Amino acid sequence: MGIRFVLMVNKQGQTRLAQYYEYLTLEERRALEGEIVRKCLARNEQQVPSQSYLDPQFNYSDPSSCSFVEHRNYKIVYRRYASLFFLVGVDDDENELAILEFIHLLVETMDRHFGNVCELDIMFHLEKAHFMLEEMVMNGCIVETNKSNILTPIQLMDKTS
Repeated sequence: MGIRFVLMVNKQGQTRLAQYYEYLTLEERRALEGEIVRKCLARNEQQVPSQSYLDPQFNYSDPSSCSFVEHRNYKIVYRRYASLFFLVGVDDDENELAILEFIHLLVETMDRHFGNVCELDIMFHLEKAHFMLEEMVMNGCIVETNKSNILTPIQLMDKTS
């Protein structure tokens, strides 16, 4: 299948957006989110590379210095942008770098629509954030990567309302 879930979480560990592409009960979702969020947010700033390849002090041999974590039967690929963590749970055979590109595309698309997306944009326009995600991912597979194609239906809805 590919992508199993997408989570957007703030620095305090509060889930701001959750989209699942497989069935899990509410209790299973709550437990899974709690475990994953604690695991990813517990890593310190040095362990979450953003521009680490430019830093000569960065320790590439440290296995905890990457944005990939294995948890249960998922591989969690995550990235922090400002005050939000974007976490994507994928199958073991999924390409981690492609998922990091997907996360970046999602952030760029939201930036284009909201203008420097932040946690409040997600909270106050949750339906638009879900709609963008639904335009990009269908049944756990990435189906659209063109930002204009993703945003056109949202812009049409904004014009009619």
